[in-house]
Amino acid sequence: MKKRYKLLIHQPTQTKMLLKNAVVRVGALLLLLSCGDSPLPKPSSYMRLDYPNAEYKVLETKSPYQFEHAGRAVIIQKKNDWVDLYYPDMKATLVLTYRPVKENLRALFVDAEKLTFKHMIKADDIQSLPYENPVSKVYGRVFEVFGNAATQIQFHATDSTNNFLTGALYFYAKPNYDSILPAVQHLKKDIVHLMETLEWKN
Repeated sequence: MKKRYKLLIHQPTQTKMLLKNAVVRVGALLLLLSCGDSPLPKPSSYMRLDYPNAEYKVLETKSPYQFEHAGRAVIIQKKNDWVDLYYPDMKATLVLTYRPVKENLRALFVDAEKLTFKHMIKADDIQSLPYENPVSKVYGRVFEVFGNAATQIQFHATDSTNNFLTGALYFYAKPNYDSILPAVQHLKKDIVHLMETLEWKN
């Protein structure tokens, strides 16, 4: 007669059962929590910059033009009646280039706008705003460049007969439009004020 063997099933203790149930519940909870939306990386943040209201004064140089500029700008007189307005607190410079008109007005306009639109490669958009002051005989245009271009604001102004002035704003930093936008908007006010107060001496 063959001996029968019983299959002995191990009966777990109550403590082990409770521990197993707890592990299953925690695992299910973690699974539910992980099924939500994927976390998105936070966008880069930039320091908020507050600039004081500008106090304007008249440019004092021997150049054939004058205008009111922000008092905090350092004036650097250069050759050929060119002037730099350096803003040390913003690490920016507004470069002003002067040329006399000698039957070359069209060529001066072409050169000025060529300088502006060569930034279209890096720019997202370029918008222009015309300016006209018949009393002071100032006719011009301000260009705002959006995107990571080398210069964000440019302008040109002329009396159509004797004088032609261009300006370009540069920052001493790698182009990053989002980070310098507050400074651009602040200096844009100074540039518009420059245009509105521009006068020719001849």
